[in-house]
Amino acid sequence: MKNEKPVAKNIDEYIASFPKDVQEILQEIRKAINHAAPGAEECISYSIPAFKLKGRNLVYFAGYKNHVGLYPAPRAKEAFTRELSAYKGGKGTIQFPLDTSIPLHLITRIVNFRAEEIFLKSK
Repeated sequence: MKNEKPVAKNIDEYIASFPKDVQEILQEIRKAINHAAPGAEECISYSIPAFKLKGRNLVYFAGYKNHVGLYPAPRAKEAFTRELSAYKGGKGTIQFPLDTSIPLHLITRIVNFRAEEIFLKSK
């Protein structure tokens, strides 16, 4: 049987399960998301940190051995194609390597974009 990490009950617990250097990066990302969408609710969804706004999924993030993943809706990635071309990722995912500076300004802009989408859909 595979030895799996237990599912965290909240974002603090999730972040605490990583090495100190990765914890700092994850906290910076969390702070950037909270700053960009102050009304968003923190939760754990699909076993990773997530934020919801007006009951809708805003953005997810997760730590890995060599990168941090950010999971906005696919449209958010399409809106930032040029800026994200330097990063690996699939449809709706972005991988920021841990050995480079995490573009917090870009994460903030992506979250702002997603929040705007949610507000427009809720009207």
